[in-house]
Amino acid sequence: MTHRFVLIDRCPQIKTLSLAIGLTWAGLVCSLCLRPASLFAAQPNVVLILMDDMGAIDLSGEGSTYYQSPRIDSIAEQGMRFRNGYATCCVCSPSRASIQLGTFPARNGITDWIGAKTGLDWKRPDRVLPAEYVHALPHDEVTIAEALREGGYATFFAGKWHLGDRGSWPTDHGYQVNKGGHDKGSPPGGYFAPYNNPVLSSGPDGESLPMRLAQETVNYINQQDGKPFFAMLSFYSVHGPVQTRKTLWEKYRELAPELPQGQQRFQVDRTLPVRQVQDHPVYAGMVETVDDAVGRVLDAIDANGLTDNTIVVFTSDNGGVSSGDAFCTSNLPLRGGKGRQWEGGIREPFYIRYPALVAPGSSNDTPVTGADLYPTLLDLCGLPLRPTQHRDGVSLKPLLTGGTIHDRPLYWHYPHYGNQGGEPHAIIRQDGWKLIHYYEDGRNELYHLASDPGEQSDVSRTQPARAASMWQQLDTWLNEVGAKRPEPDPRYDPKTTELYYAEKHTKMKQRLEEFHSRILEADWQPNSDWWGSLRAND
Repeated sequence: MTHRFVLIDRCPQIKTLSLAIGLTWAGLVCSLCLRPASLFAAQPNVVLILMDDMGAIDLSGEGSTYYQSPRIDSIAEQGMRFRNGYATCCVCSPSRASIQLGTFPARNGITDWIGAKTGLDWKRPDRVLPAEYVHALPHDEVTIAEALREGGYATFFAGKWHLGDRGSWPTDHGYQVNKGGHDKGSPPGGYFAPYNNPVLSSGPDGESLPMRLAQETVNYINQQDGKPFFAMLSFYSVHGPVQTRKTLWEKYRELAPELPQGQQRFQVDRTLPVRQVQDHPVYAGMVETVDDAVGRVLDAIDANGLTDNTIVVFTSDNGGVSSGDAFCTSNLPLRGGKGRQWEGGIREPFYIRYPALVAPGSSNDTPVTGADLYPTLLDLCGLPLRPTQHRDGVSLKPLLTGGTIHDRPLYWHYPHYGNQGGEPHAIIRQDGWKLIHYYEDGRNELYHLASDPGEQSDVSRTQPARAASMWQQLDTWLNEVGAKRPEPDPRYDPKTTELYYAEKHTKMKQRLEEFHSRILEADWQPNSDWWGSLRAND
């Protein structure tokens, strides 16, 4: 009989003693016979894997029949899958800041990707001016890395940072080692060496960036000598530029589903064409490559005998790119994608594997966000919570052990226009209902996600009292946290705006249909750097 030990919270005396000697304050109990173990577990290690632009349906374990991701899927299979996992924003920097700080973007002020234009610098003919935002992770806030470091953890970062310029890089915010994290949001040299990255030495020409970042993480894990560590592997993948090896393009070109007669790949949804099918072979190759990279890290955890005592978290910073940028994936049955206000823009894969505590193959429907990771990791590591810091996050430890957490509303605030067609908005989600407030004209949309996950039926008119109550709650919260809102653009001309978007609905859509059909042809030749993107602003 194989005995597996799980962590069960015990008495205050154990908590006090174990904290004093640097161990977790949980007692070890056999999951089969429920007898206490004779020794306490050492503080767990943490490996936090963050994807960039990976949508809720971009994994085979989440329903994709085209992409292949067995190693990432295994994290959910061996741990807990949160079916309603969310990023705190529909674009990257705000979501990344929420993970570091445990607060929602409206509160910490990082509400757009760092580098986006605001105010009169915004040149597109839109109705309002994007609000100002904070351009770097604040130094007076305690990050998750700093909190864990104070608790005795070694800290490591690899990959995308995008939370400020020099002076606000990972090593300025609690990470002792930084491999590749700087101010840029996409890899400056693409996904193959030379990388042109100021904090990552380049490998031999053609070396894969995700595999290199994984190997740097593996090297770090191999070098640890028993001290608990926190390693954050923050992939640039699967953000543009879309690039892959030719062999993977060929593989997924052959596997691409045949488009039904008469069906088009793109459908206009308000502002831009939105991809309706997963059949982009270059993007599929990127998913497979990063899956292999994740597998390399998981194998290193196993090889070092750290599996049972290592927390592995997997999630993404925003939805898949179905419009704008490379127009490379579909988030159906969810509506929209990166940069947009619907579920396709903010719903994410969200997994936590911790064999010493979490039953394999478990799942939970409670809505959770990236802001919850800060208090959750502190709690799991036996460290004191910091409620004045992670004010919008809550510990998910009760959910991981079969319990519940208190009901709460979740909030989003994006007072900007996205390159992917998103409209300035704020959101409140509670009790299965989701209200979207639009800053352009003050209207509200109301969806019952439990019965309408694709957000096809706005019921704000048939549920006016609920819509009004939720808007009042959202508006009050925005005021309480000092959220900045967009102002009217004095240059706004309705006719100019109408013509601008009419071109996107016609000429752009036609170009997209032709380009994405061509990628699947046997004689297709990419650009020299494997860049296959059409920007929404072109």
